Amino acid sequence: MMFDSLGTLSDLVKLILSALLGGIIGFEREAHGQAAGFRTYLIVSTGACLMMLLSLHIEEIYRNFNVSESVVRLDPGRIASYAIASMGFLGAGAIIKGKGAVRGLTTAAGLWAVTGIGLSIGAGYIAQTLFTTFLILISLYLMKPVRELAHRRIYSSLTISLRAADDALAQIRMIISNYPMIFIQHINFSFEKASGITTYHIRVYSKEDKNWEHVVKRLTELSGVEEVRWEESDVP
Repeated sequence: MMFDSLGTLSDLVKLILSALLGGIIGFEREAHGQAAGFRTYLIVSTGACLMMLLSLHIEEIYRNFNVSESVVRLDPGRIASYAIASMGFLGAGAIIKGKGAVRGLTTAAGLWAVTGIGLSIGAGYIAQTLFTTFLILISLYLMKPVRELAHRRIYSSLTISLRAADDALAQIRMIISNYPMIFIQHINFSFEKASGITTYHIRVYSKEDKNWEHVVKRLTELSGVEEVRWEESDVP
């Protein structure tokens, strides 16, 4: 009974530690307004730890079965592998496809990682799991300035409706050329004969998060402008 009590106490400590580590990572996601935050990460990590403990202890349940006389086949890694696979459904629910970007990938990756944290704590790899948690927290809290150094392309779409003018497109190009960090990718246009309005659809990209209010304001100052619209564009 003493051995069983120590084993149970060890399992409870692992579950608490797993919940703590998962909750710490989830706290960062909660602070960023993600739907999957503190409680979700805590539950996922703790549940994964429980599944790993079950995988390890299931051998004790069927230890007395004779292999030649039983159809029971023990695989301690099977439950753990299904836990990782099932995390794909929860992770997919955290990903949102926006018009200009895919959001939620970091949250989905975090859920996948805390599943591994729970499994590793359950398997007894405490030091390795603590170090992994430390690296994940470093990446979430301190690596954002490094990401900014990449200067990712930001794709946008400009829609400009104006009364027909021979030099309208040339004027639009001139205004955009005043912003050296903005590049025109392609231009489409349509002409409505009844109203005499030409609509230009211009796809652009920039290397920084340009203040588009200035660009739109300059475009609205063009002669005959009826409407100017800016919106995020799909990444090609």
